[in-house]
Amino acid sequence: MNKLSPVSWSAQDAAELYRVSDWGAGYFSVSAKGELQVSPFADDPAVCVSLVDIISGIRDRGMDMPVLLRIENLLDNSLSRLNEAFAAAIEQAGYQSCYRGVFPIKVNQQCHVIEEIARFGSRYHHGLEAGSKAELLVALANIRDDDSCIVCNGYKDQEFIDLGLMACQLGVNCFFVIETPNELPLILERSEALGVSPMIGLRLKLTTQVDGHWSKDSGDRSLFGLTTAQLIDIVDQLKLANKLDCLQLLHFHLGSQITNIRNVRSGLQEACRVYVDLKQEGAGLGYLDLGGGLAVDYDGSRSNTCHSKNYQLDEYCADIVETIMDILDPLGIEHPVIITESGRATVAHSSVLLFNCLSVTHFDPAPLSPELPEDSPELMKNLLWVLETVRPDNLQECYNDALYYRDEIREEFRRGEVKLRTTALAENLFLAILQRIVQCMPEARRVPAELENLHESLADIYYGNFSVFQSLPDSWAIEQVFPIMPVHRLGEKPTRRAIIADLTCDCDGKIDRFIDGQSTLPVHSLKDDEDYMLGIFLVGAYQETLGDLHNLFGDTHVVSARINRDGSYDFVREIEGDSIADVLNYVEYYPQALVERFRNTAEQAVRSGRISAAVRKQMMEAFSASLRGYTYFEK
Repeated sequence: MNKLSPVSWSAQDAAELYRVSDWGAGYFSVSAKGELQVSPFADDPAVCVSLVDIISGIRDRGMDMPVLLRIENLLDNSLSRLNEAFAAAIEQAGYQSCYRGVFPIKVNQQCHVIEEIARFGSRYHHGLEAGSKAELLVALANIRDDDSCIVCNGYKDQEFIDLGLMACQLGVNCFFVIETPNELPLILERSEALGVSPMIGLRLKLTTQVDGHWSKDSGDRSLFGLTTAQLIDIVDQLKLANKLDCLQLLHFHLGSQITNIRNVRSGLQEACRVYVDLKQEGAGLGYLDLGGGLAVDYDGSRSNTCHSKNYQLDEYCADIVETIMDILDPLGIEHPVIITESGRATVAHSSVLLFNCLSVTHFDPAPLSPELPEDSPELMKNLLWVLETVRPDNLQECYNDALYYRDEIREEFRRGEVKLRTTALAENLFLAILQRIVQCMPEARRVPAELENLHESLADIYYGNFSVFQSLPDSWAIEQVFPIMPVHRLGEKPTRRAIIADLTCDCDGKIDRFIDGQSTLPVHSLKDDEDYMLGIFLVGAYQETLGDLHNLFGDTHVVSARINRDGSYDFVREIEGDSIADVLNYVEYYPQALVERFRNTAEQAVRSGRISAAVRKQMMEAFSASLRGYTYFEK
């Protein structure tokens, strides 16, 4: 049903409707004013800042929607929570080593995100993971702490290896994780040539298979990692080269979003058995890297569905520490340094996509006249009769009849037997019947299965000022769900239900999957004199780096804010989004050449007398101004 009944309503009702406390991790709440607010300090939840106020500040500074808002405090908080949770688990269990987290740069490669992780994370010796030469250069330029780690994954050519060995020379704990057997000879060759002892890791291809979206990427069909036979072969090669002491890290990765804590335990148990045998072979192991996988509860269900997780951070850390101790302690093996490559859980909460709704398409019937036109065909009279006879006990019958009569009128229109106005009236009557059926459903003793999702076909379409492909690619590519809700008017009960369409002229440019398992979102009616503002939350992981230029919509404006203890906030960075000229450059159009071509076209129009020279000047100014303009809708 596209309408929701207006009854008494409070801000708390809005918080429950949109499940803010379930997915917000304590950071977000609804104020008494009906505005979504952010609370960045775990030790002082009274410090809250309204997103509406932040939006006002953004617009005062000349930036319009859409805007990606990064809240630096939330990034810092995530780093603190992760490191302190491991520290607590280590202390409580009496674990005889430490934790060293690394952030995978691929999860969010944006400069100021990496700079903030390196700056704030240095107090915890938090490092970085690099999967390419470009990412390794970023890591080398940002790591300033000798106790932090750089983990090098991915395929490595000579230049990649030389950069990592340079890091070792500088005193950085830089590990080469061997993904395939053919990497080892080049690592040994370059280390010999440069006179640098490499820090080598091995990536396991575990037999453990995980639940959720990434299940097919784990187990025997995992794309990366070494089989047990390959593992033994590399150990033998290292022994032969007298370099087994260089094998210092064992690595495995179960998946990007591990929803079930039992998968973590199972995978770690298997890896620990490999760790034990490699230690007994004489390897110089001292680090155990669990890779990524710490999940984000996108839908707030606290379950092992693909958009959630059935564990909390403290449980995750405690299970890891206890599992390692359970296997290593009976054998007298020293506890390794624990490394995790938590990316998604580190940055997801810190970014919010804010956008305004531009218009709406309703599927409400137009007002009906009590009498049909005199020349109406019999089928029209039948439709009107169906509308007048809809009751809770005959919903399926009325739906069947209405569908039949509507389709017959369409067929007569195709044959030229009825006019367009008659067809339009029939479509309106049919829509009125569907709405009447939906209204009667709550009173029905049993809703027919065919009609259970009828309300979805009547939902509004709200057109948002953003691009799914640029700002929310996982929503399109892997059907990821994200929390979405209005950031204001939460003191009013939303009376409509809608799907969200973006600005692209693509049928896939829409959001019709939401965190409550519904295909529509509760929303408020648009007002002529006020922008309706929505936020898409938990977009800090992957969305900023995976976006494409569908319809040549570029990067949005980006604003970084830091909230102060007194409730004030500072805009730390303001980065203007791509201009049209920027995105054209990306796809190999050169703005100056386009200007010159258009100038020639306009000049030819002057010569032929179609426009004046003065009009040509105006056209050239407009063309050039458009090249400098924002790719999104501007008022």
